[in-house]
Amino acid sequence: MSGRRGRQPGPRLCWLLCCSALLSPATGYVIVSSVSWAVTNEVDEELDSASTEDALPALLEDSGSIWQRSFPASAHEEESHLPPPEGTARARPPPAPPGMFSYRREGSARLRPGTARFLAHASAWGCLATVSAHEKIPGLPFGSCLPVSDGPFNNSTGVPFFYVTPKDLLVADLMKNPMASLLLPESEEEFCRKNIVDPEDPRCARLTLTGQMVAVSPEEVEFAKQAMFSRHPVMRKWPRQYEWFFMKMKIEHIWLQKWYGGVADISREEYFKAVPRKA
Repeated sequence: MSGRRGRQPGPRLCWLLCCSALLSPATGYVIVSSVSWAVTNEVDEELDSASTEDALPALLEDSGSIWQRSFPASAHEEESHLPPPEGTARARPPPAPPGMFSYRREGSARLRPGTARFLAHASAWGCLATVSAHEKIPGLPFGSCLPVSDGPFNNSTGVPFFYVTPKDLLVADLMKNPMASLLLPESEEEFCRKNIVDPEDPRCARLTLTGQMVAVSPEEVEFAKQAMFSRHPVMRKWPRQYEWFFMKMKIEHIWLQKWYGGVADISREEYFKAVPRKA
């Protein structure tokens, strides 16, 4: 016969035709993951630093299928004003995890002296570090937590006062070397408790005062009593045989940390001129 037979399609072409037939009903659809993240712009900015394992499930949304209908953005804008169909409710965004967006930002440098004065006045206790004079650890740092007050509730001086006994190892250290550092943390204040921030988180402000520890002069003892006993009334009943007396720190350096990174060095002039301002 002179007629030419048509060539049979190759196996590769047959495979492509089958795929095309199978996929043709899915026009206008895209494949998405069976689990999608419902993330807003704000969450995207904060997620790395603020989300926790407990918060992540609240951000998950099960789509129920690997197929979702895709529409252009304009279609959503046109239908946004229409009421939802009967029997359905508008989808609500998942609630934000508690505390995710409540962290404060780094404050201005001009506010730092006021923050330092606030910590000095609001703190009921602090950690005092001395240079040890003990025979087992001579010259090494030695620290302890002590009650502290910079004045009665209505009279902030910025100068920390202490009520101590000669039997305390810290006092023995100070008799040899009066230089010391006092740490006053914000961990006992409301911000760290309400925002579920670790007490050692840099956003929990901390103040470090460095200077010389001296015994309070007789002329100033009455004010020291008011300062300490108004904030710590139980001190009035401490056993007298321990020979309690008052000390204060003559501040030489002020260091404040209230954000990530290094600490701010505040001058004595700025510190003593400032009005206590909440961190």
